Amino acid sequence: MPHIILDYSANLERQLDMHALCVALKDAAAATGVFPPAGIRVRAHAADHAVVADGDPKHGFVDITIRLAAGRDASAKTRATDAVFEAARAFTADLMVSIPFMLSLELREIDGDFSRKASSIRDYLPPDMH
Repeated sequence: MPHIILDYSANLERQLDMHALCVALKDAAAATGVFPPAGIRVRAHAADHAVVADGDPKHGFVDITIRLAAGRDASAKTRATDAVFEAARAFTADLMVSIPFMLSLELREIDGDFSRKASSIRDYLPPDMH
């Protein structure tokens, strides 16, 4: 765990390399030591229909949600949130000054009582990634 989910305005498709942004966020999350690298999942979804602020079609956004299993202390969650947000901010800095653009991030804890998982990923990763 975690899941890092990006929702973004589809008008950014030509202006922002979403795959590279996903990699940058994965790397930032792994570097915190808060998340086991084998559990990190990053995905991005374009919002084909979106209205931002006054509706000008040039406006863009990336909204990041981190879904995280409960149990980490506040300082670890703050460190992780700050690191992932700073990586996103650095990655989108040029975009921020060239178009009307909004960037946001929220961390949400997953209630373990209502979460189920199965995975064979660790069977295929080097031991240092477990």
